[in-house]
Amino acid sequence: MRAPQGVSAPREVPEQRRILTVLVFSQILSGAGLAAGITVGALLAEDMLGSTGLAGVPSALFTAGAALGAVGIGRVCRSRGRRPGLALGYAVGALGSLGVVLAAAVGSAPLLFVALVVYGAGTATNLMARYAGADLASPARRGRAVSTVLFATTFGAVVGPNLVALTGELAHSWGIPRLAGPFLLAAAAFGAAALSLAVLLRPDPLRLAEQLAAARDGGTAEGPEGPEAPAAPGNPENTAAGRPDAPGHPAGVAVGTAVMVLTQLVMIAVMTMTPVHMHAHGHGTQAAGLVIALHVAAMFLPSPLTGLLVDRLGRHRMAAAAGVTLAAAGGLGALAPPQSVPALAAALILLGLGWNFGLVSGTALVIDALPPARRASGQGLVDVGIALAGAVGGLSSGLVVALGGYRTLALAGGLLALAVVPVLAWAARRPAPAHAVAVAPRAERERT
Repeated sequence: MRAPQGVSAPREVPEQRRILTVLVFSQILSGAGLAAGITVGALLAEDMLGSTGLAGVPSALFTAGAALGAVGIGRVCRSRGRRPGLALGYAVGALGSLGVVLAAAVGSAPLLFVALVVYGAGTATNLMARYAGADLASPARRGRAVSTVLFATTFGAVVGPNLVALTGELAHSWGIPRLAGPFLLAAAAFGAAALSLAVLLRPDPLRLAEQLAAARDGGTAEGPEGPEAPAAPGNPENTAAGRPDAPGHPAGVAVGTAVMVLTQLVMIAVMTMTPVHMHAHGHGTQAAGLVIALHVAAMFLPSPLTGLLVDRLGRHRMAAAAGVTLAAAGGLGALAPPQSVPALAAALILLGLGWNFGLVSGTALVIDALPPARRASGQGLVDVGIALAGAVGGLSSGLVVALGGYRTLALAGGLLALAVVPVLAWAARRPAPAHAVAVAPRAERERT
């Protein structure tokens, strides 16, 4: 039976709880792998290449690798399902991590560059897993489903940077440069995540979502509402079919992508050069690791609250909050005394929080606008744009710091983040296309 109008949001399908549990476990593991590149990647490049201007190259390379990985993972997910796609992505990331360690051991910059591109597949998979968490979620709970998967990344991603010294000593004891140590942890973390998904992610959430959608469209679905059930009636912003953030509205993909691209570009650029900035002013790797750990915590730890706000307040409001928060982070980073670890940590915490707002709200917009049959390929292309934005941010960050200093980078990033606001204003003024209601889920059409 369909829930009558005015009744609270429909129940999730029974498999959703198990799917989220498996994804949470794999994200805890993979979070440690994600932390390696952002904590010591720039320092490793600076050490091997001898140039601050090239310190942003690793971030650019592994985010470019994430773009390639997003295409491949999206295609595998579309043809084979989420389980083989995500497991393959993490396995490739583990291989790239080992390549970085080997490159550092033999002192080969070309091998380092290639390995970082391969390592990027693991970072792409870590982000793409959020879509799997929402495959079986109802529209009223998509923000929370995405945020649950992101939140799980917190544990590994926060622990990882604080193991820089320990993994560095382990690497040194094996005759490997200390800065390559975190990539040993990344190899183990990505490998364990790949194995857990290959064995435990059953049923495949995307395949089940497609089956439920086909049954519902054919009029054969019974029982609880499926993943395309109407959103919570208390939030007109998410249920009006003509809104750009309503299910089936084509502008939702463009707006969601723009929000995530802008927030990713700004976050990667400022984050990449913060350890280099700290190192140049006498701070050790332990202090830089602490600041990055707090930053990563802010990227993922607020996710449950962010998801709730995205579902309750609306996608657009939280996307606007992302732009404002990132602007505040840039301003604080520009004003923070280089000798002050607390001030730099505060700026990086705001940077992570703004990224979190943008990723959860932008992801919800994209998922709302794509039917199950097109989700995997469409989401893969969206994440290509996000990864390319990160590559641009990482590559340009070193050049900007070399030419104008860290303060210039932080201030420019903060100003760029405010571009989210006019994008949202443009979307709000766009008229609803004639087919917006026609492509919305059937339950949504019946309500309107």
